[in-house]
Amino acid sequence: MRINMLTAAERRVWRAFPKGEAVDFRTAGDPDPEPGRHWGPERSVRAEVVRAVLLGGAREDGEISALRLMGARITGWLNLRYATVDCPVSLGDCYLDDVPNLYGAQVRQLNLSGSVLPGMTAATLRVDGVLRLTDCRVTGPVRLGAAQISGAVFLDRARFIAAAPDSGPDGGPEAGPEPAPDPEPLLQLNHATVGDDLWAPGLRVDGTLRLGGAAVTGSISLDDAVLTAPGRTALDAETLSVGTDLSAKRVRVRGRVNLRGARIPGQLNLAYARLSHPGGVALRASSCVVGELWLREAAPIEGSVNLRRSQIELLHVPPEVWSGGVRLNGLTYGTLAPHEPAGRRLAVLERDGDDYVPYAYEQLTASYRRIGDDDAARTVQLAKQRRQRRGLAWYARLWGHVQDITVGYGFRPMRAVTWMLSLLLVASVAYAVREPRPLKADESPDFNPVFYSLDLLLPIIDFGQERAFTPEGGWYQGLSYVLIITGWILATTVVAGVTRAVSRQ
Repeated sequence: MRINMLTAAERRVWRAFPKGEAVDFRTAGDPDPEPGRHWGPERSVRAEVVRAVLLGGAREDGEISALRLMGARITGWLNLRYATVDCPVSLGDCYLDDVPNLYGAQVRQLNLSGSVLPGMTAATLRVDGVLRLTDCRVTGPVRLGAAQISGAVFLDRARFIAAAPDSGPDGGPEAGPEPAPDPEPLLQLNHATVGDDLWAPGLRVDGTLRLGGAAVTGSISLDDAVLTAPGRTALDAETLSVGTDLSAKRVRVRGRVNLRGARIPGQLNLAYARLSHPGGVALRASSCVVGELWLREAAPIEGSVNLRRSQIELLHVPPEVWSGGVRLNGLTYGTLAPHEPAGRRLAVLERDGDDYVPYAYEQLTASYRRIGDDDAARTVQLAKQRRQRRGLAWYARLWGHVQDITVGYGFRPMRAVTWMLSLLLVASVAYAVREPRPLKADESPDFNPVFYSLDLLLPIIDFGQERAFTPEGGWYQGLSYVLIITGWILATTVVAGVTRAVSRQ
């Protein structure tokens, strides 16, 4: 391309490129590129000129070439498919008419900060430095699947907003015989490799953010991000691999968050988050390996939570955050915080969508035992027995009720002592008022109402009173039968409870 074929604006770009000088078309009156479609030729550069500069622009010895263009309108289609660009590219605060194609391209560094573009096709793109999309406004899909970025990716304050659908005659969406399929994800980094951090605080995506299979060597920041995809998956990050932390403090999500199979050795921080997917799974983090999952002071999740088969070292979740259903079968965690009474944690287990999950009760019991709260651990085990009882046959449920009332399945042994002392007191008074008749008057020991009652209550110990005396008929005789039967029931349940408690140690 000869320089005499270029406009005045394009000649400035052509001449500045060899020395890497900046060309800035911005003015004080219109710093925002949003209305860039109306910019005239005085600040417009054809896409074919940009391509010619990057692939065949002049070089000067001793200088570092670079394209540094600000506040320009890029007209036409910028096609860099499979191109190798050995210099930094910066198109800041620019307006691109068409979707640029960087599929399979290799770029030293790419900076589109503040620009407005209708999307970008850049799957398998390779960036040897940093990729910057800070403050960008995008109205179509950005395809970065399987991209390789050696440095960091900056998406802070970027906005990805889907263009309005085509309208029918009445101004609504174009009618069709079948419902339209889910739209394409607006930001796709699936199976991408990032050599440093993925920095995206304040990101806004009115559609799906796809990170499935991506590998980020550093950390990911989605603090203050807003992801909106009602009825669909807002964050698709299956099998995501992060080097350190994934921070999403104060994130607001309308739609499903899918982290199935993710590997996050540091923190998955959802403090102060607002997750909403009514009627569906709001947070799916099954089969994950996470160092710490934080939901501190998060709003009650609108929708269910799935943490099945995940491994988490620290689980910091107030009970009220899980206001909907949960699925916790196979979830393993080391520490559960904050410390809450067992009753508040048990209310969450009652809402498990897999019905009765013994493993979830065992994990909760273990977490209380690790911090030395044995009373809470016993409360959880008692609740487990009661929950299990619901699915038993009627005779097993009846025996379970007896064990529960008498000794709390062995976890409330003092109940047996209370029952025995109460019966002992009643029986001692009754038999003191009306002494039983001696069987052999000349051989009977002195009658003692307390030890006679103990002889009836305790099936093993023998004080010689029961063999020497027999109560008169009527309710005195019935009382002795009650004491004998109750004694055997209490002894049996105590032994069963102690055996169960010892077997768990």
